Amino acid sequence: MNLHEYQAKNILKQFKIPVQKGFIINDIKHISDEFDKFTKNNNINYYVVKAQIHSGGRGKAGGIKLAKSYEDIVKYAKKILGSYLVTKQTDHEGKKVNKILISEDIYWNSTFIQECYISITLDREKESNVIIYSPEGGMEIEEIANKYPNQIHKINIDPQIGITDFHARKIASNLNTPKYLLKDTINLIKQLYYAYNTIDANLIEINPLLFTSHGVYAVDAKITLDDNALYRHKEYVSLRDIEEENKNEIEARINYLNYIQLNGNVGCMINGAGLAMATMDMIKLSGHNPANFLDIGGSANSLKVRKALEIISRDDNVKVILINIFGGIVRCDEVSKGIIDAYNNNFIKKEISIVIRMQGTNSSIAKSIIKESNVNQLCHFTNDLKSAIKMVNTILS
Repeated sequence: MNLHEYQAKNILKQFKIPVQKGFIINDIKHISDEFDKFTKNNNINYYVVKAQIHSGGRGKAGGIKLAKSYEDIVKYAKKILGSYLVTKQTDHEGKKVNKILISEDIYWNSTFIQECYISITLDREKESNVIIYSPEGGMEIEEIANKYPNQIHKINIDPQIGITDFHARKIASNLNTPKYLLKDTINLIKQLYYAYNTIDANLIEINPLLFTSHGVYAVDAKITLDDNALYRHKEYVSLRDIEEENKNEIEARINYLNYIQLNGNVGCMINGAGLAMATMDMIKLSGHNPANFLDIGGSANSLKVRKALEIISRDDNVKVILINIFGGIVRCDEVSKGIIDAYNNNFIKKEISIVIRMQGTNSSIAKSIIKESNVNQLCHFTNDLKSAIKMVNTILS
């Protein structure tokens, strides 16, 4: 689950990680009252108006503006709030800005500025957490890697041991931390790792981490929480912004389907996450790209199958659907009934071919059900996955 910048900063504050003061606006009518409350106890001369969307590259897309007065804030707020920002991480329509963060500009009253980058995530290959950091910050990590490859550092942390003073000092040293900020930076790094573990995050990213003449600050923050661990953090469930998420993925989750939309042309409906990943790998190796990950689970019935196919078929990029069912828990005849139901309700486009590999409970009955139905003209049965991939290639060629 992705969080907005302001939500991430609120969490970081709970772990005593310094961030800028600010306030959120979702309606331009409230800006005057909120500004008055904010400035009453804060002596701030310059401000930053920042669009709150789940995407990087907001500044380049015009979603971040510096303001020197209340009038500037109102001007930029009217321009950004309700607009659609197009970034590298969004489609051509962009994402609608429903909230803006107005915060102090931490740069304006500092005589020393140095931007760094730091993030914590999981290194699956080494089965450990990894801290990725660079003394070059203020840009996307991909840009840093391209422009300054020698300035990207990684340090793996054994989750059983955790971060040590040695780790934190080494990171602070490689960040070229000024001596007067060394203690604060070491504490921040340790607190950041503690926060990462405590909230069950998949990712915490601070970019830039800013060294100034009066302190070190997390100027921008990104946090992704592990959905599977949200039952341990009921206080974070309400932070989910459904407006920012893929509508099909939301609908799939409501219907207990594991679905992730991708950019390919081969729709996938499979039972079992491991089988789904193997199937997607074989599609990729064959020269094509999966349009989605979709695991219907082990106890799927015809209604669940119908919903799965409805969601897959909404993607205009899908040219063929590959159904790979294997095992003894899922009843194959229920899968066939769901396919027919989806077709009869016009959820499956008549020009889309369906490649089916079904082995398991009632698989022979399932094939007979399809062959005796009006959807048979679209379906191609195969006995194994390799043959199914060949059939997909033949259809797409």
